[in-house]
Amino acid sequence: MTVAAERTAIPFFAPDLFEADRETLLELLYEVGTDPEQRFILGRRTARFEDALRARLGSADVVACSSGTSALTLVLAAMGIGPGDEVIVPAFGCAPLASTVLAVGAVPVFADIDPATLTMDPEHAQEQVSGRTRALMPAHMFSVMADMPRLRDLAARTGLRLVEDSALAQGGVLRGRPAGRWGDAGVYSFVQVKVFGMPGEGGVVLTDDAALAGRVRMLRNHGQDGRNRFLHHHVGHNSRFDEVMAAVQLHRLAGLEERIARRTAICDHYSAAFADLAGAGVAAPPAGGDGRFPYVYTLLCEDRDGLRAHLAAAGVDTHVYYPRTLPEQPAFAPHARAGGDWPRAREAARRNISLPLYPHLTDAAVEHVVSAVRAFALGRKP
Repeated sequence: MTVAAERTAIPFFAPDLFEADRETLLELLYEVGTDPEQRFILGRRTARFEDALRARLGSADVVACSSGTSALTLVLAAMGIGPGDEVIVPAFGCAPLASTVLAVGAVPVFADIDPATLTMDPEHAQEQVSGRTRALMPAHMFSVMADMPRLRDLAARTGLRLVEDSALAQGGVLRGRPAGRWGDAGVYSFVQVKVFGMPGEGGVVLTDDAALAGRVRMLRNHGQDGRNRFLHHHVGHNSRFDEVMAAVQLHRLAGLEERIARRTAICDHYSAAFADLAGAGVAAPPAGGDGRFPYVYTLLCEDRDGLRAHLAAAGVDTHVYYPRTLPEQPAFAPHARAGGDWPRAREAARRNISLPLYPHLTDAAVEHVVSAVRAFALGRKP
């Protein structure tokens, strides 16, 4: 990436993610909409998409549902987790880590994070285990997988279920095992900005547990078994996958590796360019490596607001994902353990800032981002 930098505005959320697929999207919409079968959810396209992911990931079963959040809810419900139970979750991350636990009537117990990976600290998680704990629910964060070997060992030693929130980690592999395949169940999200995003909402549950998969399948469709309509075995949910989106994902699957490779190349270039800035208050994740995936490229900056303003003036849009820890959120604070302290999560909330990252980001745009970040860190004008 040695082309000249450009000064045009660089959005964080690209408005043209699916422009190259425009004609195909319209054709698929027409195909599904005029199909004589007139089945718009959980049809043969959804089944084909589940089969394709099953083959790609080596998972015994893949169950498509309406979102990554819903996937977590379905897994917890299928495990029988409910009132009186506790689930250990990271204190830094997306709201569904806590809200899905509360949705099934259980209590989220917050563990602090590792300051480098920004994912659940296994040691602090172990300290939170009590007689009421039923599950661990770590989450991969930005571009780094959680320490799943240690968390898997912790779950095994304590007799807990392991729910892997891998919603954003498509393309991640740790010790030869794909993200989503480390726990009793994992989940993916396909909202548009994800690595395998789509122009809609959807998710999947991954599991090798046939009984758990069967319960998830029923729960996603009002507790029905898929054979006998209007026979409800459980109190279920409306969490069904859209046939148009299944067709879209089957179409886009062929180009997924190419998009992952481009995103990875941008991440690696950023990391190489920022490797010497830690002393200037800008810490970058290391380039590549085991357990990495190219979802969001996130820096930790001592003067985040200053960097954000500097980049905005240079035409670079940025994003701060989680400016508050989960225990500090008004919705979840009443459920946090009294006297709990999560200093590393607070630091991550204070310092994190994410840079533009998408497959069609040009080399010129990448170089412009690099120059602007370095100019701020080193005290130069952009």
